[in-house]
Amino acid sequence: MAVMKVIEILSNSEKSWEDATRKAVKQASKSVKNIKSAFVQSQSVVVNDDEVTEFRVNLKVTFEVK
Repeated sequence: MAVMKVIEILSNSEKSWEDATRKAVKQASKSVKNIKSAFVQSQSVVVNDDEVTEFRVNLKVTFEVK
């Protein structure tokens, strides 16, 4: 039986929500092993002078505890 754990991670990118998600998983994998999935819980943007300047994601990352 596999035991799973979930952590919440916030990430941002100037490019896209997808880039913010990839950055979050890549950074998390430096200290968390056996990542199995990531669920994008919410997305938001920062707007400056009527332009989107930053994409933000809130992820739930699931990993196997061994």
